[in-house]
Amino acid sequence: MSMKTTARFKGSRSKTLIGVVILVSLVSVLAVCIGASPGVSNTEVVESYTSVWEDRRLADGRPRVSDDIVQRMKNVAIEEAWSVLRNEGYHNQFEGNWKMIHDDVPVVGRALTAQYMPARPDVKKMIDDQGKAEGRIGSSNSWPIDMLQKGDVYVADGFGKIVDGTLIGDNLGNSIFAKSGNGVVFDGSLRDLGGLQEIEGFNAFVRGWDPSFLQEVMLIGINVPIRIGRAICLPGDIVLAKREGVIFIPAHLAEKVVKRAEAIMLRDRFGHQRLKEGK
Repeated sequence: MSMKTTARFKGSRSKTLIGVVILVSLVSVLAVCIGASPGVSNTEVVESYTSVWEDRRLADGRPRVSDDIVQRMKNVAIEEAWSVLRNEGYHNQFEGNWKMIHDDVPVVGRALTAQYMPARPDVKKMIDDQGKAEGRIGSSNSWPIDMLQKGDVYVADGFGKIVDGTLIGDNLGNSIFAKSGNGVVFDGSLRDLGGLQEIEGFNAFVRGWDPSFLQEVMLIGINVPIRIGRAICLPGDIVLAKREGVIFIPAHLAEKVVKRAEAIMLRDRFGHQRLKEGK
């Protein structure tokens, strides 16, 4: 074999090996994103991402921050939570510039996350087929809703899509509230604003409203780490959403945030009283 032929053969083999490595890597990434089956992250993956949490967990693997801490979190100011997280080295937990149904209805609870991407026919077919085989009903954007538990906040990365990016309307909004008793945070849009406004206690933090239907969007993972603007949210994080914006509090820091905020509130209350007294 000539030197040129040998070089050509080696070059071809190298390209083939590179191609195989890329393919295997892509499959591995998809497997991590979608867990044991497309659209659903298995409990082992969830526990791996949230391994710092050492207390009780929900059946789906998410950290189970106590109901008491979640309830007390409703009184925590965004700035106070941000300060604690910042001091702990968590610099990418807040995102602002939202549109809300109600300015005065905070959304607080454990995050159930969902990741959406622009639709690609071959991947979407795989996900839809797998969902049917598992007995899932309806379109894939209803699957995360079917998994909601009381107190959950449905947090979705809809990659900021507004036109044809309406993840829910008033029908799914009613279903969400019936299951969770809570609201949603979507890096995407909603439709049927009038109907959603009529759901007492429900609120949504979204990028916009649009009359279009959801199109050219596919679900790629449930209970996986997601990006919401400049923030990261993990399944089981405590969502604190108020007029100022949304902050995602890692489960293992939730109690610390609450206790620190309560101490600050007591100090400030005393200080304000002293000022009112002219002292």
